[in-house]
Amino acid sequence: MSHDCCKKPEQKKNRKGGVDMFIVWIVIATVLILGIAVYFGTKTGVKTSEVTASSEVSMSVDSRSYDWGTINYGGGIVSKSFSITNTSDTVLKFYDVKTSCMCTTAQLLSAGQSSKKFGMHEKTRSVFEVEPGETVEVLVEFDPAFHGPSGVGPISRTVTMNTNDSNNPTLSFQLAANVIKE
Repeated sequence: MSHDCCKKPEQKKNRKGGVDMFIVWIVIATVLILGIAVYFGTKTGVKTSEVTASSEVSMSVDSRSYDWGTINYGGGIVSKSFSITNTSDTVLKFYDVKTSCMCTTAQLLSAGQSSKKFGMHEKTRSVFEVEPGETVEVLVEFDPAFHGPSGVGPISRTVTMNTNDSNNPTLSFQLAANVIKE
């Protein structure tokens, strides 16, 4: 009985065109799997409704900055909530919410809904809508221990988000503190 695997390399038959069919099938399978992943990734992703700025949209923001003062490194997460009221007769929309550091998150909360917690490297297509006359809270949380012991001292963090209010297309909230280690 003769087996091809037992022959010396010089005795093996030349493969068609010198191409190993195993490698060819691996490449075909990889391309197929990647194609399926891309197809379903685009089909199941969060769809963004088209957000167009409008002069008919208006809002009122209670404040855009806050200073926590001196906070303890080991004291746990601190938070601040900012209120935004839709003062128009048109739906107010928020999107592309980001923070300036991974130690900080921002979440939008209203009576009927809440967003996920957004961070520094977020790239989301979600749109948070606030009906006329309603108020949304922007809950900002900062973890003073996130950066470890080297994270003590003065900090400055920013939360930004885009809106469909043509007078306020981008909102920014500034937060500050002095982190100490007791």
